[in-house]
Amino acid sequence: MGKRDNRVAYMNPIAMARWRGQTQSTGPTIQDYLNRPRPTWEEVKKQLENKKKGSKALAEFEEKMNENWKKELEKSRDKLLSGNESSSKKKEKKKKKKKKSCQSSSSSSSSDSSSSSDSENEEKKQGKKRKKKKNHSYKSSESSTYESELETKESVKKKKKSKDGTEKEKYIRSLSKKRKKTYPEDKPSSSESSSESDYEEEGQAKKKRRHEEREKSTEKAKKKKKKQRKKHGKKKKKKSGSSHKSG
Repeated sequence: MGKRDNRVAYMNPIAMARWRGQTQSTGPTIQDYLNRPRPTWEEVKKQLENKKKGSKALAEFEEKMNENWKKELEKSRDKLLSGNESSSKKKEKKKKKKKKSCQSSSSSSSSDSSSSSDSENEEKKQGKKRKKKKNHSYKSSESSTYESELETKESVKKKKKSKDGTEKEKYIRSLSKKRKKTYPEDKPSSSESSSESDYEEEGQAKKKRRHEEREKSTEKAKKKKKKQRKKHGKKKKKKSGSSHKSG
């Protein structure tokens, strides 16, 4: 079974168009576009002038409209101002009426006000006396609370001082007993000298302990390094021996 021949013959498109002949054009050609009717320079000038005239007419129309709007605005302003003036006059009349009514009522209530003012003065005096009593009681309660707080603080401080003193005495006694056990022949001259010497001895002992701990840690590190070196040397020897055997 052979392959199919899918080849197609090449056709020159220009040759095919010539063979077909001229086709009928359905639209204007390039020649028609070039030969179109064009306006002269004078006609163009006339068109530009007509456009300017049109814009002038529009400007005139806008000016007229603006004038009409201005007139309407002035009318509305006059109306509003007249309304405000009338309202202000009405308010003034009402105020005058109120003043007259107040004067008439004040003449009738003058006798009542004299009696009521006396009663109000008495009530104010009584209220002031009550306020003074309340303030005095409040201040006395505050002073008592403050004094009680001070007393409690002082008692706490005294207790702390007494505790600190007793602890120091106990510590000094215990140190003196230890020293007597270790050195029975030596007798301290005073409690202060013994306590100072004990503090110094403790400081020296702590320094010695720290120095010993550091020495121990350094010795351990050295031993570890030596062990690691020995292991590394053994591994090298084994490798060299195995390489000789293979050779």
